[in-house]
Amino acid sequence: MKMRRTVIILFALLFTAVLQAQDLKFGIFSYEAVLQSMPDYIAAQQDLSQLRSQYDAETKRTEDEFNVKYEAFLEEQSGLAPTIRNKRQLELQDMMERGITFKKEAKRLLEQAEKDALTPVKNRLSEAVKQLGRERGYAFILNADSEAVPYMSADKGEDVTEVLKALLMKK
Repeated sequence: MKMRRTVIILFALLFTAVLQAQDLKFGIFSYEAVLQSMPDYIAAQQDLSQLRSQYDAETKRTEDEFNVKYEAFLEEQSGLAPTIRNKRQLELQDMMERGITFKKEAKRLLEQAEKDALTPVKNRLSEAVKQLGRERGYAFILNADSEAVPYMSADKGEDVTEVLKALLMKK
């Protein structure tokens, strides 16, 4: 008896949900297309590109410096006293280790800079999506990137990519 009652209640809830879903409106958009059209995203990418160029230039400078010293060492190593040769080898090894450490740190710092630069941009996009959803009465708005939504009913859903782009250009 209790099981039958539970099944009837679940069926009634499911039926109600299906009826309500008939009036469901939703939006769909390309997250990447909207994000990449935002002026603050473009500015952040330019800043990150400049920072990346600075780190690349410093990495190249230290690699060139190491290569010059290494070539000089190779040319004169046979004529060096063992203690001097060992000292220079240690210096080269230290230079190489510092270069590797710098590359790792630069990569970490660039990733953190990208995260810091894009977080407010992504938050702004998220707020615009929520605002648009409230204004247009959507039950939800889907991100269509990566073919996540291979089909959308034109009767129930609407592509809001261009609307979001326009909304974000105003702000």
